[in-house]
Amino acid sequence: MSGYLGSYLTLGIVLLLAVVLFGAAFVVNRTLRPHRPNPGKLATYESGVDPVGGNWAQAEIRYYVYAYLYVLFAVESVFLFPWAVVFARPGFGRNTLIEMAVFVAVLLLGLLYAARKGVLRWT
Repeated sequence: MSGYLGSYLTLGIVLLLAVVLFGAAFVVNRTLRPHRPNPGKLATYESGVDPVGGNWAQAEIRYYVYAYLYVLFAVESVFLFPWAVVFARPGFGRNTLIEMAVFVAVLLLGLLYAARKGVLRWT
């Protein structure tokens, strides 16, 4: 398959194959799974606590802040590994170091802000 439309035909075949395999996986899963519903399985489950009372509950914001800070520093570590690889290449040293210093400085400013607001206290 060569030419301009040949590449689109190849892409179309790959996409069609992906959709068929995706659908086949769902069909196989549905046919092979055990299905024995009972009231215990059909009940709402939330963090190991039986649902009692109304449908509104107040949640502490600090759990979300901890999750956000975790994601923030996980993203930082994801950027630090490729940076270390590029930093070793000739000609990239100074520019890469400056870019990463700015990135880490912004993250440290965010951490300092969170610490000054008292977000990082456990109690």
